[in-house]
Amino acid sequence: MKKIIALSLWVIVQHASAQVPDSDAVKKISDEIFLNGHCYRNLEFLCKKAGPRLSGSLQAQKAVEICRNLMANYGFDTVYLQEVMVPHWERGKKERGKIVPAKGEGKILEKGRKLDVTICALGGSIGTPEKGMAAGVVEVKNFEELKNLGREKVAGKIVFFNRPFDLAKFTTFEMYGGAVDQRSRGAIEAARFGAVGAICRSMTPAIDDFPHTGAMHYEDSIQQIPFCAISTKDAELLSALLKKSSKLKFFMKMNCRTLPDVKSWNVIGEIRGSQFPDEIIAVGGHLDSWDLGEGAHDDGAGCMQAIEILRCFKALGLKPKRTIRAVMWMNEENGLRGGEEYAKRARQKNEKHILAIESDAGGFTPRGFSMTMPEDKKAKILLWKDIFYPYGVYDFSRKGGGADIGPLERQGVPVMGLLPDSQRYFDYHHAATDIFENVNKRELELGAVTMAIMVWMVAEHGF
Repeated sequence: MKKIIALSLWVIVQHASAQVPDSDAVKKISDEIFLNGHCYRNLEFLCKKAGPRLSGSLQAQKAVEICRNLMANYGFDTVYLQEVMVPHWERGKKERGKIVPAKGEGKILEKGRKLDVTICALGGSIGTPEKGMAAGVVEVKNFEELKNLGREKVAGKIVFFNRPFDLAKFTTFEMYGGAVDQRSRGAIEAARFGAVGAICRSMTPAIDDFPHTGAMHYEDSIQQIPFCAISTKDAELLSALLKKSSKLKFFMKMNCRTLPDVKSWNVIGEIRGSQFPDEIIAVGGHLDSWDLGEGAHDDGAGCMQAIEILRCFKALGLKPKRTIRAVMWMNEENGLRGGEEYAKRARQKNEKHILAIESDAGGFTPRGFSMTMPEDKKAKILLWKDIFYPYGVYDFSRKGGGADIGPLERQGVPVMGLLPDSQRYFDYHHAATDIFENVNKRELELGAVTMAIMVWMVAEHGF
């Protein structure tokens, strides 16, 4: 029996060793990105030259041109644009929010405290009347509380959704998932009971003065009402004042509007495989961003990491056996049109994607990869995990992929998502603080190295 066990272990070790590529190639990839990398400077160029890149905007168009020119200048085998029609929502002039005490209740405010509060329109919201609007406020933590209040207490009011992140959860994405329904469906549920407007506490665990925007939705059968996010610091203030007086009002003025769809593009560059060119590995992020910051973490980081992978291989003269595509998807933030169009074209052309990897969780230190794929393919990746340990990458336990590669996943393509440390991500997510200066060079490069190694291994050994 001992001999059989020993023989079995030897076979497993030999099989694992056979799957591990030459360590020299991995070291060369790592050294090239750390010592000669362009990822960080390319991110700075994108953020400062294009700026905020909301779908349909002139800045988004500029970002398309920047990425196409960047990849063309690197001499990738193919660089092209893939047309896609995208939504076009504009914020307009800066929003105004103000707490308005009832007559005779001015003393409910702390001495010297300003009545003005910091808000921003949520993406897709309608604007207020030109002069703004003011109404009484009802505060709720969830839709069940709203339902219990009923139309009698809600009609004609502004509903204030004030459910904070659950800080007991370890990952901030769990916190976000437990709170974001009030942003996505808040306007629908508030209007269902006759509300004339809605406010949502910003989707962040931080207590600060920066409101966080993001997508919200309407239903055709329910009245559309203006919907804004309020900074967490001012959400705390508004909640405290409502406990002192239920008669205060909230004034909001928003100048946003939705225009007809416009033409935009996914941006794609590739290195053709030397032995199996019809087998494709797609790696990328989304090029669009919300309009308050520069979209540095969300998701300029993922786009520049994808380009860096191909640049690295080209610089080193590495010739991957399978085709590698860097894809900058357009319109992830408020429509997912780019990801849908890419998958549709892939199906029409009968392309064979063997793997899709997305980086859309910020340019922070990588900890692992999420994976949604058959068990045999997952087992093959786990044979390689020791290669990633020196880079601090150890977590291969979670399911997942990414929003833009979701349509490929539904076609049966194995998908992976880069998992950076998420603890700071929602400090910046969809806020004015998501700027280049808040990205750390070394952390960004670590993400690029991690994905480049994974891409190289799959390109060499296949699935």
